Amino acid sequence: MSTLDQARETQLKNIQVKTGKSLAELTALIQSSGLTKHGEIRDLLIREFGLGYGDATMLVHFALQSDGQSAAQATGASLDDVLDEIYAGAKADLRPIHDRLMAVINQFGDFEVVPKKGYVSLRRKRQFAMIGPATKTRVEVGINSKTMEATDRLIAIPPGGMCQFKVNVTDASQVDTELIAWIKQAFDGAG
Repeated sequence: MSTLDQARETQLKNIQVKTGKSLAELTALIQSSGLTKHGEIRDLLIREFGLGYGDATMLVHFALQSDGQSAAQATGASLDDVLDEIYAGAKADLRPIHDRLMAVINQFGDFEVVPKKGYVSLRRKRQFAMIGPATKTRVEVGINSKTMEATDRLIAIPPGGMCQFKVNVTDASQVDTELIAWIKQAFDGAG
């Protein structure tokens, strides 16, 4: 079993402890709720069980037997195909920013790229960053780190989100030593 699979198993076990319910009971509750949208189910789990965003999201993926990566694989899409879709149309000019970020991050060491509907999640034992177009003129880099301090550029995100910080990037030249250092710090903390 890979380190990432072990991390998922541990998270699912912890969810059962936190809720006092088995995965079968939680899945039945989700199915009987009548909700079908990921966000609605996630919000229900946060409200009903006090789960954090990440735990609730993991539980939704488990119960629905879906995630962004599985969806991409189910269609036979490669990572490049998914990226072509994410950076299509008006967002096509942002692809060089993504490619520059990934070229730098790939030098850090081993990690997993998990494609989602409109972005990619970068994971070691846990997610350390997210990259995707926020608008047709900017890529948003989400960064997970509890040890950083917000700046004008490193923008704090309210608690409960998938990342603690974000950096808006409008040009590949903004993938500079400062941004790289923040991502590397999150990378090191996630593994």
